[in-house]
Amino acid sequence: MAKYQQLVHQIRAQVEAEVWQPGEKLPSLREQVVLSGLSLMTVMHAYQVLESQGWIVSRPQSGYYVAPRAQFLSQPVSHQKVQLAETVDINAFIFDVLQACRDPLIVPFGSAFPDPELFPQRQLMRSLNSVSRTMTSADAINNLPPGNEALRKTLAQRYAQQGITVSPDEIVITNGAMEALNLSMQAVTEPGDWVVIENPSFYGALQAIERLKLKAVAIATDPQHGMDLDELKRALERWPIKACWLMTNQQNPVGFTLSKQKKQQLVALLAEHNVALIEDDVYSELYFGGDKPLPAKAFDQDGNVLHCSSFSKNLVAGFRVGWVAAGKHAQRIQRLQLMSTLSTSAPMQLALANYLGTRSYDSHLRKLRQVLEQRKNLARQSLKRHLPHGTQINDSHGGYFLWIELPKQVNATALYYRALDHHISIAPGSMFSSGQQYANYFRFNAAWVWDDAQEAAAAILGGLIAAMM
Repeated sequence: MAKYQQLVHQIRAQVEAEVWQPGEKLPSLREQVVLSGLSLMTVMHAYQVLESQGWIVSRPQSGYYVAPRAQFLSQPVSHQKVQLAETVDINAFIFDVLQACRDPLIVPFGSAFPDPELFPQRQLMRSLNSVSRTMTSADAINNLPPGNEALRKTLAQRYAQQGITVSPDEIVITNGAMEALNLSMQAVTEPGDWVVIENPSFYGALQAIERLKLKAVAIATDPQHGMDLDELKRALERWPIKACWLMTNQQNPVGFTLSKQKKQQLVALLAEHNVALIEDDVYSELYFGGDKPLPAKAFDQDGNVLHCSSFSKNLVAGFRVGWVAAGKHAQRIQRLQLMSTLSTSAPMQLALANYLGTRSYDSHLRKLRQVLEQRKNLARQSLKRHLPHGTQINDSHGGYFLWIELPKQVNATALYYRALDHHISIAPGSMFSSGQQYANYFRFNAAWVWDDAQEAAAAILGGLIAAMM
C-alpha cells in the first residue's frame, strides 16, 4: 500500500472512531507533515483523495474539516409493522418508471443500474471474441442447466473464499438474478401461498408475487438494522408462510446490511418453521471498506436457503448471467428452467468463465467500489446543499443508492412526474410497496459521474420539492 493510501486509511479510521468529529478542523498540511513524517506532496495527495471520497471538505483560507456524517433515518412510528396483501398489482407503474430511464436525455437518478462505463467492456469483449472463435456445436448442449461447468466451479471457489461450502452441482446458472429469484420462488410455492417480503421491498419481489398469484406479508424494516425478527417470528406463527424473499446485503431501496448475528438468527428461525429463504444478494460485492459481508447462506445447514446473485450490477449488465446456489432445490429449479427459458446463453456463460479465469475480476471490483464510494459521497453532499430543510437522506456503507425521505406533504410520485418534465428521473417510494407508507420517499441512483449536469439536476429537484411544500 502506498504511503498516501496509508494516511487515507488512518484518517478514515479516526473519523469512523469519532476521534475527529463532523465539522472539526483537521491538522493543516504542514502540521500533518510533522505528525506523520511524510512529505508535503504525499500529505496533499492523501487529503485530496479524502476530499474526493467525501470524508473531508476544504474551506478556502481556512483548511480542511471533517465532512458532515451521513444521516440514517429512523423508522417512522406511523408505519405499520406488518402489512397484508392478498393481491399485488404494481407491475404497470414499475414498467412506466423503468421505461423513462431509457431516454438518453433523462438524468437517470431513477435507474436501477450503475453507470455502464464503470464496467471492463474491452476485456469482456475480448473474452467473448475468444470463445466465439473456439465455440463448437456441442457447447450449446454442454451449457444447458445447470450451466457451464467451469463457471459453476469458479463460483463455488468464490463461496469457498468466504468459508462457505457450496458444491458446483448445487449452482444453477440463470438469465440474470431475476430469473434465479423467480425460479426460486416458483420452486418453493404454489399459487395462493403466503410469502414474507420486506417493506419497502425490491419491486422485483412485488412483480413475482403478482405474476405467481401469491399473497404477501410485508414486514417493516429499520433503515439501519433491517427486519425486526420478532415481527417475523409472530408472522411465521400466525400465517402458513412458505417462503421469505429478503435482501440481506445492501438492501434495495433502503440500503441496510443485516449483521452477521442477525443473519444467523434469521436462518435458524426459518429452519425452525421449515420456511425457505430466497436470498437476493446482487449487491454484496459493492461494500465499502472492511471485509465482504457474509450471505445468510453461510449459516444454512438444511439446504433451504436459495442464494441468488448475478454479474449485472458489478461486471456487465448486458450479458444477463446470474445464478442460484439452490441447496436441496437445485434439481427442481433446473427442471423449471428447462420448461421456461431452456438455458442461459452459452456464449455469455463461456465468455464469463473465460474472463474470470484471467483473475482481473477482483482488481475490477476494488476499483469499482472506490469509484462508487466517491460518487455516492459527492451526490449526498450535493443533495444536502440543494434539498430543502425537512428532507432526510439515508446512506449506507456500500452500493449506489440513497433512500430519501421527503416532508410528509410531498408526494414522491407527483414529484416523479414533475421531475420528468425537466428530464430527470427518480424512483418513487410507491414502486417498493403495495401500500402508501412510502409515498413521501424516493430512491436515488448515485452511480453516475457527478458533473455539472448532475449538479444542476439536483438543484432542480430541490426547487421542485420546495415548491411542493
